[in-house]
Amino acid sequence: MHGKTQTKAEREHWDRVARLGCIACLKDGRINDFVSIHHVDGRTKPGSHMRVLPLCGPHHQHDDTDPLGRIGVHPYKARFEAQYGRQEQLLIEVADAVRRLCA
Repeated sequence: MHGKTQTKAEREHWDRVARLGCIACLKDGRINDFVSIHHVDGRTKPGSHMRVLPLCGPHHQHDDTDPLGRIGVHPYKARFEAQYGRQEQLLIEVADAVRRLCA
């Protein structure tokens, strides 16, 4: 299921979020500005396009061949959250960083 199309405001939010780089890589002390948008609550719930995290490919979709051994939120949500924090907390951290970026 693909979900609803993003509004202009949602696309602008995604652009600001993506400028932060991968939140998990940042927590690992690395900078990785090649990210995809991860929907915390799926893509069909009201407001779902605003509840997103910037994640690099291996932190978004697990890759067994990743030389850095990064844990992907898909399919290892529990392992990912044990390493980086609950996604709800990461959303707060991302929102705070976006506010600082836009200030």
